Amino acid sequence: MERVPVLKIGDILLVSIQIDMSDQTAVTLQEDLAERIVATGAHGVIIDITALDIVDSFVGRMLSTIASISKVLDAETVVVGMRPAVAITLVELGLSLNGIRTALNVERGMELIAATREDDFGLDEAEDVESGSAATSA
Repeated sequence: MERVPVLKIGDILLVSIQIDMSDQTAVTLQEDLAERIVATGAHGVIIDITALDIVDSFVGRMLSTIASISKVLDAETVVVGMRPAVAITLVELGLSLNGIRTALNVERGMELIAATREDDFGLDEAEDVESGSAATSA
């Protein structure tokens, strides 16, 4: 069985789906990702679906489930690289992907997660670095 790699970049986990997602691969990804969030203390998950040509209802629900699991584990999920045909298919299937934020690419996804973290703490990154107050005021 193929596994989807999960890479750590700072406090973000990057999942780049480069294979066709079978139901079993999707379930394994959910389990692997939940374990990695806990093990690494990641605060963000980026799921890159650029390579996916089609998405069925199961994969759509899997993305929603991953976002829900991540949220419970204190990690924001952003799906990036969605092709127009995939977006149309998800809408036609009636999958609104509640709880999932989207961005055009990985860079924008990382910016979105960083902005969300800044809003959560009420500080911008420059203040955190300059004053060192992020660790003491949180």
